[in-house]
Amino acid sequence: MVTGNDSFIPGYVELHQKGELKKRAEEAVRRLANCAICAQVCKVNRLEGELGVCRTGRLAVVSSYGPHHGEEDVLVGLGGSGTIFFSNCNLACVFCQNYDISACGAGSEVTSEELADMMLRLQTRGCHNINLVSPSHVVPQILEALVSAADRGLRLPIVYNTGGYDVLPTLSLLDGIVDIYMPDFKFADDETGQRLADAPRYFTVAQAAIREMHRQVGDLVTDHRGIAQRGLILRHLVMPGRLHDTRRIMEFIGKEISPDTYVNVMGQYRPAYMANKFPELSRPLKLSEYLQAVAIAREAGLHRLAN
Repeated sequence: MVTGNDSFIPGYVELHQKGELKKRAEEAVRRLANCAICAQVCKVNRLEGELGVCRTGRLAVVSSYGPHHGEEDVLVGLGGSGTIFFSNCNLACVFCQNYDISACGAGSEVTSEELADMMLRLQTRGCHNINLVSPSHVVPQILEALVSAADRGLRLPIVYNTGGYDVLPTLSLLDGIVDIYMPDFKFADDETGQRLADAPRYFTVAQAAIREMHRQVGDLVTDHRGIAQRGLILRHLVMPGRLHDTRRIMEFIGKEISPDTYVNVMGQYRPAYMANKFPELSRPLKLSEYLQAVAIAREAGLHRLAN
């Protein structure tokens, strides 16, 4: 594990002191008027309450927040990862295990000040980071909240926990603000992303996004406790009968991103939501498939695999 500086200060702190964080937040909010915040590019006016694929208007919707001890060890430590679960999603995965949040929109609208309060409470509770779950469609709202939170003393690393369906113009607004990018790279071709997640050009978009994420933050760096400070964590949900996806994704990461990428090969797939309507997804993942997926990652030269 690469060890960083224990006196690490998140990049957004300096950007806030320079006034740049507020400028980025204001620019992001302006973009809601003709929304292309995520790769769905709906072009609706969310400032006026028009809704696109994410079904989220001017305010972010939060399902829950609190310390989370079920994330990767490098995020959890002793204090837990400070997760904020945003409702709705810019993906529509037919197998989503959190469909009540992502598809049904369970949660409540929050103002930027309320969102900032959540971040500060998580810091007070001893969490090691602010883990933004499904943030792609609410980047403007997150940046607004960060301005307030940073002004009131937030100093935790920001984790951008995404499905990977992110666009470069929005990621450019996050450059120097997000400390840890954590995309889940699921599918290895555009057609599958469209069919199983209603995400046009998914593979193409995710490849470009992950390249940009790595350019911004590099390989994962931790402190002396093994807690993540900055860098890329790549998640891959292994699905039944789709080890060809695993192979293509792992080869892409090993060859075109970095063999030092920290990778979590995830074996917890089970049929949920509408998965039973798709025969290939209607069964749990076999242990043998998961072990093959781990072997594929190692064959691709990836050696920093999550426990």
